[in-house]
Amino acid sequence: MKKLILIFAICTSGLFSLTANAQISLMINISSQPVWGPVGYDYVEYYYLPEIEVYYYVPSHMYIYMEGGNWISRSYLPQRYRYYDVYHSRKVVINEQKPYMHHNNYRQRYSHSQDYSNQLSIRDSHEEKYFQNKNHPEHDKWEKSNKDKVRNVGNYNGKTENHNKQQNDGRNDQQNKGNNNNQNKQHNNNQNKEQNNKQKHH
Repeated sequence: MKKLILIFAICTSGLFSLTANAQISLMINISSQPVWGPVGYDYVEYYYLPEIEVYYYVPSHMYIYMEGGNWISRSYLPQRYRYYDVYHSRKVVINEQKPYMHHNNYRQRYSHSQDYSNQLSIRDSHEEKYFQNKNHPEHDKWEKSNKDKVRNVGNYNGKTENHNKQQNDGRNDQQNKGNNNNQNKQHNNNQNKEQNNKQKHH
């Protein structure tokens, strides 16, 4: 009974650990965020752009805006916003499902002019964790650096294995030499005994 309880406890703790790790991985999407998004958020579901009353859905990289009385989603902004600068505009992070369905609430909350000029974009950040974003200017250097690190680790492990193999081969050679020496000694001893026996008989 105690063994069953112990096994159950181990399985349960392993399940909780896997669930926690999955939740952590799901709650980080820096690599999916647009490089015009502000830094400081490991996870973002929506950006709200109050100046043009548009939402941006990060998982699908789609803009959501009102068109003809309906909310539509597109991978680009409509022509009327062609001069809108997403890098130097106000952006509000909203981690709720379909916030545009409660647009009046968000419009009232964020309609007042606020200074967001200090929002540093991911593109302009020099913090290494943002380099994983493929559209970041430093991404290629960061990726190459990581590959070099992995390669160096692999080379080090390979050299270590060769060194250990050489040491083991050396030990085996010494052991074989020792065994051969012992065999030769034994053989010589046997020959000496035979010669002594012959001399005694004569």
